[in-house]
Amino acid sequence: MSTAITLTDNAAQHIKGLIAEDGRADLKLRLGVKGGGCSGFQYSLDLDAAQDDDDVVFIVKDVPVVVDSTSLELIAGTEVDFVEDLMGASFQFRNPHASSTCGCGSSFSV
Repeated sequence: MSTAITLTDNAAQHIKGLIAEDGRADLKLRLGVKGGGCSGFQYSLDLDAAQDDDDVVFIVKDVPVVVDSTSLELIAGTEVDFVEDLMGASFQFRNPHASSTCGCGSSFSV
């Protein structure tokens, strides 16, 4: 099983822009999972300078990505995309472990 988190070019560029806009060079993309959402688990995405002892760090397309070890079990191998269309702009997740997802794509079940 791959533990890597991947980013599409669009996602990487958007995240780099958010980090540059904030101005703090030590920011990382924190990707995680929380209980809730309409399918059982909900993705969380934040910019964070902190790094905890149980975090795993990936450098993906020059973007530091931090995932806590508990969340990593549920999202290992996930691809994060950033999509802009007529409905708006959002991050989307392609999680190989998800048995079902909600219509908006921000929650899933395993």
